[in-house]
This record gives sequence, structure tokens and C-alpha cells, in this order.
Amino acid sequence: QVQLVQSGGGLVQAGGSLDVSCAASGSILRVNTWGWYRQAPGQQRELVAQIFRGAVENYQDSVKGRFTISRDDVLNIVYLRMNSLKPEDTAVYYCTADVQATDSNSYRTYWGQGTQVTVSS
Repeated sequence: QVQLVQSGGGLVQAGGSLDVSCAASGSILRVNTWGWYRQAPGQQRELVAQIFRGAVENYQDSVKGRFTISRDDVLNIVYLRMNSLKPEDTAVYYCTADVQATDSNSYRTYWGQGTQVTVSS
């Protein structure tokens, strides 16, 4: 069984910074792609950033230059550093991981529990 546990987030004023992280645990052989999604009230969940094996990064246009995703393949943790935060970044942030378990030949996507990020104006 694989679990993703998120930490970080919280409340910050516009222009400030926050970090969120997500740790995967369980019978993990390897993690392929990590992702961060967010969902604001009344809106659909959207992709914020991804990081592939080999540390290739992909960002939603609205966060490019402000957010940085990184990964630790030894500890199986993904990080999201959020700088220059705006009120429109307010949302619940979710991490995802495409995991190959030790007893599997395929990858499965797991989700974290969600973390509230609130940016006040």
C-alpha cells in the first residue's frame, strides 16, 4: 500500500512565499512523475506543476517564474516552493505520484490529502 502525506501550506499575504511538500511511503519501487494540482472553490482542479524522472519540470503558465517544483528520489518527497503569491493562488493543493509498487509491473497514480493555501490581499 502506498500513501502520500502532505505538509506545509497555510496563510500568507500577497507577495509572500510558502512551501508545501508531499512524502510517499509504502511498498515503493520507484516514482515516475510527481505533480501538484490545485482546486479553488467553485472551480475545477487544475495542474500546477509536474516533475518527471530526470528532473524535467513543467509548469502552468500562471505560475512560471514564481513556483518551483523539486524532488528527492531517495526520500520519495516532492516539494513546491511558491514565491510572489497572489490571491488567485488561493486553493487546496494536492500532490500526485505515479508509483510503481514493489509487487507490480505498472504505475498507478496516488493522491495526497490536500493542503489549504490562502493568500490574502
